[in-house]
Amino acid sequence: MTSTSRREFVQATALSLIAATTTTAALQASEDKPMPNSAFDYQHAPAALPFAAKALNGISEKLIQSHWQNNYSGAVTALNTVRGRLKQALSDANTPAYLYNGLKREQLIRTGSVVLHELYFANLGGDGKTSADLRTKVAVSFGTFDAWESEFRKIGQGLGGGSGWVVLGFNEKLKLLENYWMADHGTAPADTKPILVMDMYEHAYQMDFGAAAAKYIDAFFVNINWDTVAQRL
Repeated sequence: MTSTSRREFVQATALSLIAATTTTAALQASEDKPMPNSAFDYQHAPAALPFAAKALNGISEKLIQSHWQNNYSGAVTALNTVRGRLKQALSDANTPAYLYNGLKREQLIRTGSVVLHELYFANLGGDGKTSADLRTKVAVSFGTFDAWESEFRKIGQGLGGGSGWVVLGFNEKLKLLENYWMADHGTAPADTKPILVMDMYEHAYQMDFGAAAAKYIDAFFVNINWDTVAQRL
């Protein structure tokens, strides 16, 4: 081996040892560093409207902006606050269990509000026109598409003047596509994927329609984004 080759060999060996040492140190550092606890540290950011607030047919820009800002974004803020309170309460051994469970109940309700509102806004902004393929898929479960729509509307009318949600969902356990009545944000059916979500809290329509919930339901159907619904299904 020439002196040049020997020198190159020594340099390459030294570099390999340095790299190995650096890698080992980095791995050790990552193992020693505590992982973020997302169950307590996670903070949610509001999702932007997927359509222009003034773009809906028969539902005013003012109503949509108020709904998004005051109700939905307010729920996001409340959820993030509750998460922080839960972390504080859990770190205090003197926190009574019943007080802690009160926070967990609030977390459940706020989580439902955030998720359902995001699904609701995401299935708006369309032209309300359903493809023949999607109508056929819905008809498989309900006999006809019109039968599905009639029940969906009836549930919504029954919630008028109060609070709740109407959800067309696919129950993964039962393998059924069904319409569900929900009294509030925390009463979602188990193991069910939401396909179409309609907000029936008064804040979703009172500003435009007063107590005329049926007119709001008509406007909702005119603005459904059925492409989004089809993707979920």
